[in-house]
Formats: sequence, structure tokens, C-alpha cells
Amino acid sequence: MVMNSLLAGGLAAFMCVLPAEAKTLRWSSAGDMQTADPHAQNSGVNNNINGQIFEGLVERGKNMEIVPRLATSWRQPNPTTWVFDIRKNVKFHDGKPLTADDVVWSILRMQQPTSNFRVYANGVGKPRKIDAHTIELVTAVPNPVALEMLVNMFIMNREWAIANKVEKVQDYAGKEETFAARNANGTGPFMLVSRAPEVKTVLKKNPNWWGIADKKFEGNVTDVVYTPISSEATRMSALLSGEIDFVLDPAVQNLEQFKRNKALKVIQAIENRVVFFGMDQSRDELLYSSVKGKNPLKDKRVRQAMYQAIDIEAIKRTAMRGLSTPTGLVHPNPVAAGLPAELTKRLPFDVNAAKKHISDAGYANGFDITLDCPIGRYLADERICVSVAGMLAKINIRVRVNTMPVSTYFAKIQKLDTSFYMLGWGGSTFEPIFTLQPVMHSRNTLGDGDYNYGQVKDAKFDALVQQIKGELDAKKRMAMIIEAFKIQNDNIYLLPLHLQIIPWAMRANVSAIHRADNWLEVPWVMIK
Repeated sequence: MVMNSLLAGGLAAFMCVLPAEAKTLRWSSAGDMQTADPHAQNSGVNNNINGQIFEGLVERGKNMEIVPRLATSWRQPNPTTWVFDIRKNVKFHDGKPLTADDVVWSILRMQQPTSNFRVYANGVGKPRKIDAHTIELVTAVPNPVALEMLVNMFIMNREWAIANKVEKVQDYAGKEETFAARNANGTGPFMLVSRAPEVKTVLKKNPNWWGIADKKFEGNVTDVVYTPISSEATRMSALLSGEIDFVLDPAVQNLEQFKRNKALKVIQAIENRVVFFGMDQSRDELLYSSVKGKNPLKDKRVRQAMYQAIDIEAIKRTAMRGLSTPTGLVHPNPVAAGLPAELTKRLPFDVNAAKKHISDAGYANGFDITLDCPIGRYLADERICVSVAGMLAKINIRVRVNTMPVSTYFAKIQKLDTSFYMLGWGGSTFEPIFTLQPVMHSRNTLGDGDYNYGQVKDAKFDALVQQIKGELDAKKRMAMIIEAFKIQNDNIYLLPLHLQIIPWAMRANVSAIHRADNWLEVPWVMIK
């Protein structure tokens, strides 16, 4: 366990001030945060915990609207230039002041090859300091979603990073360990006290946070102890016994029981997330398959057979216990994005049709393949993978389900060490380019396609995405977006499953605000 030494003096004083008012939130989920380096990994729990420690220029409000954070205001003097006024009198946890230098340096850091945020950091353009509290971003083409891209792009302290030799973003996929992976110095409402990966992460309220004076700290939590518990049964027992106060991902089979328990509280809503399977359509021979000398997943007929062999209603009924909305479109919230309903229509579940497709492709006897599946990242993820393996067996595709913890899983698939994998995509935005560009575009050095682990390439699709990036006419932009999604659907480059409905479970004395991005904002939490 690593103690963040820069906090020691401040914490001692703070603990003397508020002993009677101290409220500890004991928070759990199946998976741990992956790293404290805020620019290395872009995933839900990781961003959520780092988002209590670090801040970006803008953030999401209670209704998912974009509101100021470290930037107090912004303006566009021309279509390719954004100017941001940086909040004054903000200090990092070590007492150093926030300046434009930190903001410019952080954006440049996020443009590095090992950053999971480079697609967004490159999208917001070239940063330049104007004065101590003003920066400019200049984009290559007009970017109508620049503000959306800045959400979760967290600002680090440049001097701290240089002093601790973490100017470069941690190579998480390469299993690199750095000082920033277990230590942090942000400007946010909580300070990192200690971090023991896969064991416990401890945060303490920042008594000098600028947001306290601005009445942004609406709750009463002074300490956070985050404990990952991979076992559903153990996690639920801990909540029932009172060892844990809040569970981000309760077991779906326990929800009705929890709703009847007066000591507990359950709140749920549709999450802004789509769950799907990806497939390697690049290699001439799959890494993990019995087929030698060729790649069956390059054949659309095989992909369609797999799609139509999946009984999505059975998954909704059994694995998800009703907490899903089946979809035929890989987009986290088609309704909010204004996409036409016909795009979301699934191909029919039809085992006989699936058998014909796979037979026509020359694989009547099927083949073996490995499905990489995380444990505890998405709702009922392991059960879904096992269920789908059983369904594909009916068309002679013999699936070995390779489950692993989140930390291992993402390091593996980010190295493209996979043939068939599960992924969920969503977060804080409904804007389609945030799916089209990082998930579906071919991979390049700017971050486009960084989450295209199947390495799909489609020149017509890529050209459309490049046009969409800089199109300001809303009607023209939407027409191109629809055309791009049709290309994806027609070619079955991905196997869509469903949108998640996410429940939170907590002790009855805990109050929290449930947002569509499945983000727990701790400064809003009240414990009675």
C-alpha cells in the first residue's frame, strides 16, 4: 500500500477539525480502478474514482448537461478556435496553484500514444497558453463536440509530474508501473491517501477544495474507502451485513430481495451504455481458433450466423433479469442521439438461418474459438458470455469462455491479443461521433479506432467519419451519421447485444444521485 506523503500534514489538521462530523462512504464494485494515472485508462470505475481526485475544464451536471469546472467560461472567436478562462485561486493537493501551464501540459500529455484519451485530446486541437489563466485550443477543422471531448480530460500538476518522473503516460497495456499509477496530486474534492491495487483505495476530503466555497459540496462524506469485491455473493453479503454502504453493481438476482429489505435502498435507470461483441477481422489466421490458414470471421456469413444464433430475449430474461433493452445498433443511447428507430432493429433470432449461413461459408462442422470476457465490468458479463457460448454451440461454434479480472482483461485486449471479445461503450455523451470515431474507425496514430480491437477497416466508413468530424450543418451531419451506422449494420462488423439498465444498491441511510453515465459523484452523497 502506498501512502501519498504530500497529504500527511494537511490530513492531520483536517482530522482534528471534523472528528464528530466524519462520514465514511464504504463503496464497492466487482472491479478495481485500474490506475491512478488519469490519462492512462478510459473506463467507467477508473474515471469515476479519478474524477473525485482530479478535475477537467468542464464536467457533467446532475442532468448530464455540460457545466464549468476548472474553466469558468469559454468562447469561440472563430470556428476552429476555443478560448478558455481558467478558474483562479485553485490549488493542487500539494498546495501548488493551478495555472494555464498545467492545462496545456496535461492536454499535450493526453495526446501521447499510451493515453486512452488521445482520440479526444487530439480532437480538441493544439493547446496554447495565452496568459496565466487563459488557454487557447486550435483545431484542424471545426469541432462541434469539443466541449463533450473535454469531459473527463483531467488536469495534472506539471511540476509534480516532472519531479516524480511521470511526464509520460503509463503504458498500462504493457504492464508498466509508475509513480502516478499509485499516487495522485489533483485539484478535486478528494485526496488520494493510499492505494493497494485489487485490495483498497482510500480517499480523504480536500478541505481546501475551491468548490466548498462555491457550495458544490452538497453531501457530508469526509472519507471514502473503495473495496473491489469480485464475488457477487461476497459483495452482496457485505452490503447486507453493513460492512459496505454502497454497491455500484449489485447482483441482479438479489434485487427483488433488496427492494423488500428496509435496511437497504435500490435505485435504477437506463445507463448510457451499449454492450456488444467484437471480432478480429484483420489477421489472416485467428490467434485463438481451431481454423488454420484462414480467418472465418472475415466472412460476413459467419458473423451473421453468430448474430442470428444469439437469443437476445433469453439473455434479457435470464442473465439480465429484465435489466436490458435489446438493440441492433452499437450506440449507447440512440433515442437521446436522435437516431432513427429502424437502425436499432435486430436481425431475427433464427438458428436455422444461422446454420445455413455458416454452412454456406464452408463451416458446417463449425470451429473452436476463444471468447475473452471480463468479470465484473458490465452487468452480468460472465453470465452473458457463458449463455452466448451455449447458443453458438447450436451452430457448431465451440466457444471457450476465457474470463479474467478487469485489470487483466483490458491490458490483454488493448494489445490486440484477442480473437473474440466483449466490450461495453458509453459514458457521459450521447453524441454519435464518440462511438463512430474511437470504436469503429480503423486504427491510426491519432487515436481514431483505439477501441477497434477487431482491427476492422472500411475505407468508405472512415471517409464518412472524417467528414462528420468537421461538419457544422446539423442536417448534413446527421445524414452522414446515419449512413455510417448503416455501413456498420449492413456489414455486421460488431455483434450488438443490449443497452444496460443499471441498479445501485445502498444502505437505507445513504442518498446518492443516479446519472445515466453510472457515475457516483461523492460530493453529492449524504449519509445519515
